[in-house]
Amino acid sequence: MGVITEKTALPKVKPVKFILNWGRRYSLWVFNFGLACCSIEFISASAAKNDFIRLGVIPFAHGPRQADLLLVAGTLTDKMAPVINRLYEQMPEPKYVISFGSCSNCGGPYWDSYAVTKGVDQIIPVDVFVPGCPPRPEALLHGIVQLQEKIKNEDIQEKFRSGTSAVS
Repeated sequence: MGVITEKTALPKVKPVKFILNWGRRYSLWVFNFGLACCSIEFISASAAKNDFIRLGVIPFAHGPRQADLLLVAGTLTDKMAPVINRLYEQMPEPKYVISFGSCSNCGGPYWDSYAVTKGVDQIIPVDVFVPGCPPRPEALLHGIVQLQEKIKNEDIQEKFRSGTSAVS
């Protein structure tokens, strides 16, 4: 039997990090915040032809308290901005956001309107932007895969580290 030296040793694998990230990555519950025509594209992305359930994404959470992923699809107006902020705050950690469509990314063709928010990222942090007007269902699938890659590489300790402790 050979002796394992430093050169032949396997790289350090963090199995707990791998298992936790794998579980979070393939069990995303989506809370859809459909505001306009992009929400119809979201519905077609969850249909049989595109079927993002095969990626481990459950399309409809019962509410924000059961959701991991907030999908904002459509034109976000200034009147709806506090609502989406409240829904985002109700989601448990870890939480992710996908901005779906040009209107939610930057205001779209209505960017010059006095009542349209110039992007969801001005209200809540966004993890993945899916461009298009309206974006194709395949673009949403690609955005979900990009989010899953981000979750795969996350450091769980960094994600939950904060300045205050819950236990005194």
